[in-house]
Amino acid sequence: MTQGPEYTQPDITLIGDEHVRQYRATDGEVGYIWNGAPILLLTTTGRRSGEAKTSALIFGRDGDDYLIVGSMGGAPKHPSWYLNLSANPDVEIQVRGDCIPAVARTASDDQKSRLWQIMTEVWPNYDVYQTRTDRSIPVVVISPQERSGGSLAGGVGTRAE
Repeated sequence: MTQGPEYTQPDITLIGDEHVRQYRATDGEVGYIWNGAPILLLTTTGRRSGEAKTSALIFGRDGDDYLIVGSMGGAPKHPSWYLNLSANPDVEIQVRGDCIPAVARTASDDQKSRLWQIMTEVWPNYDVYQTRTDRSIPVVVISPQERSGGSLAGGVGTRAE
C-alpha cells in the first residue's frame, strides 16, 4: 500500500484578520514567520465589492517573483483571494515593512510542476492538501511592478510612503 504525504498540524493561534492586523502593525515583526514559513500580505480588489481585501499567505520565491498557493487547506473551492486576483490581477503585497505593487497570474501548466516543488519545500502540507480535493490547486506568480516614480518596487517602498 502506498502511503500519501504526511500532514503536520500547524499552530493556528495567529490566523486570518488578526494575523493581518498584527503583521501590519509591526511591519511583519509579528507574523512574518508562521509555523516556520515566511508570510506576505496579499491585497486584492474584491471582484463584487470593489473593496480592498487582505490575506496573510505563505510564500516562496522564484527569482524576482513571489509565489503563493491557492490551497485553502484542500477545500473543494478556490479561496476568495484567488477569485479576486483572477478577476483583477493588479495586487499589492507587503513583505515585512515593504509594500510592493504587483501583477498576479496563475502559473501555466508547464511552469506549475517546478513551482509546486519550490512551494512544497516551504510548506510540505501542500501535497496533503492536493490529495483532499479534486480541483487542481493553483500556484500564483506575483511579479513586482515599477512604481509611478520609475523605481522597481521589489522591496524599496514602505507603508510610510
